Amino acid sequence: MIISTLLNRTSLFLLISGVLLFSCRTTKPVQYLQGPIDTVALSRVSLPEPLIQKGDLVGITVYSDNPEATAVFNQQMSTTLASDAASGAGTVSGTAGTASQSMPGYLVDANGSIRFPLLGELHVEGLTKSGLEALLKEKLAGKYLSNPYFNIRFLNYKFTILGEVTRQGIYSIPGERISILEGLGMAGDITLYGLKDSIMVVREINGKRSFGYLDVSKPDVFSSPYYYLQQNDVVIVKASPKKPNVSEQTANRNFSRAATISSILLSLTLVLVQIFK
Repeated sequence: MIISTLLNRTSLFLLISGVLLFSCRTTKPVQYLQGPIDTVALSRVSLPEPLIQKGDLVGITVYSDNPEATAVFNQQMSTTLASDAASGAGTVSGTAGTASQSMPGYLVDANGSIRFPLLGELHVEGLTKSGLEALLKEKLAGKYLSNPYFNIRFLNYKFTILGEVTRQGIYSIPGERISILEGLGMAGDITLYGLKDSIMVVREINGKRSFGYLDVSKPDVFSSPYYYLQQNDVVIVKASPKKPNVSEQTANRNFSRAATISSILLSLTLVLVQIFK
């Protein structure tokens, strides 16, 4: 009699719990790139060339027909490599991988300038890599070097991602091209409660701040000027209004634990009923 009563009460509790559990609204995740994709129109990729900004670390290696004369402009690289060899280091680790420190880095100061051997201060803010190459060639060709050419890279290319992603943070990349989809992948994807249709990108170029909004649930995202992230972009993934607050999340966890314990009790009760039947 006691076991039968206990069984009935436990079953009633589980029935009520199940009704409450399945009556709660759940958030259905929105898929990426829904709908038809115009592969012809969207296959035309236009990659904006990044502009040099204050705080950038620009790597410059100089070459020419005269290696001895060229060595003057690559002394910083020789010093860096010698220092790395002495200390047993040779790479700089980033969040997204490692990038070899194989060329001298020139820090763009608060005035947008770098200090280059023999040439002194050069204003480089707002220039592309090809623009900087043209400037250096103009300054060095004939006067210092014969037929100079250059290898120019951004050594601290990074972006920041915040909000409803698995891993918020600042991400450094070894290359100079990354899309919003790749950036979200590096951050562990959008969480269950993150909105895919209103991702904000904050961008600063030449002291001007702009805001772009991306909808990665639609193929049109490929044609957005913010699809490819630029140096120092900040990506913010907003939370859905349906996301439960802290107290609701705590209540849901407690309810889940209670349901689990009840299920265990019911199983034990059924076992006892079979034993003493």
